[in-house]
Amino acid sequence: MTKADISKQPDEVANMFDGVAKNYDLTNNVLSAGNAPIWRFATVKAINPRPGERILDIAAGTGTSSAALAKTGAHVIAFDFSPGMVAEGRRKHPDLEFIEGNAEHLPFGDNEFDAVTISFGLRNVNNPQAALAEMYRVLKPGGRLVICEFSKPPIALVRAGYHAYLKYVMPTVVGVTSSNNEAYDYLGESIRAWPDQGELSRWVRGVGFTRVAWRNLTVGIVALHRGRKPEDQVVLAAGAKRRRPKNLTADKTQ
Repeated sequence: MTKADISKQPDEVANMFDGVAKNYDLTNNVLSAGNAPIWRFATVKAINPRPGERILDIAAGTGTSSAALAKTGAHVIAFDFSPGMVAEGRRKHPDLEFIEGNAEHLPFGDNEFDAVTISFGLRNVNNPQAALAEMYRVLKPGGRLVICEFSKPPIALVRAGYHAYLKYVMPTVVGVTSSNNEAYDYLGESIRAWPDQGELSRWVRGVGFTRVAWRNLTVGIVALHRGRKPEDQVVLAAGAKRRRPKNLTADKTQ
């Protein structure tokens, strides 16, 4: 199958990304009209990686964002569910550690990472809330979560123009740069179906994160979400009850 269904069955989505792995970075740069490096810089800055920290980059694709994080001296694991993306990433970045797997079932222990990040990948997960709960689990107490994802421009005129771009302009661009046009039909569909900034923030808070905040990038076409695992929280053994934070912060916009 060349195009995944909007129901986001993991095998279908992984196969779809396998088919676009070779030209993925080129197509993304063109489709973003040069904004992809800006979004990547903002994400790295929000993560604030430090030398020696362990950082999990979920939906890492070919490792472009992982490589940017690794330049800071942090130990970065590039994680993706597409074998084709992982293979292309290993070819491009042989010094990075790549692991293939499902974000809903992370193959890591509790409290392992100082930071977890996912860029333009949560939207492709079959059960995003389950993936967020897994991110919470593998983070150390005090650990940082950063999500960069397509969102809903708050200005109606911008939103209308963006949807027109997805429907009419993007297919033409993709026809020139990508080996699988149908895969990017799914991209437009998944963006239109994705919840707004406030709803995603509620999902993040719902699994236990505090200090939840978000800010718009590129007039809200993309939003950067952040959260913290509380310092006094630890993941207990299976079946034990996790203590929930008492005071959840309100969503913020900037």
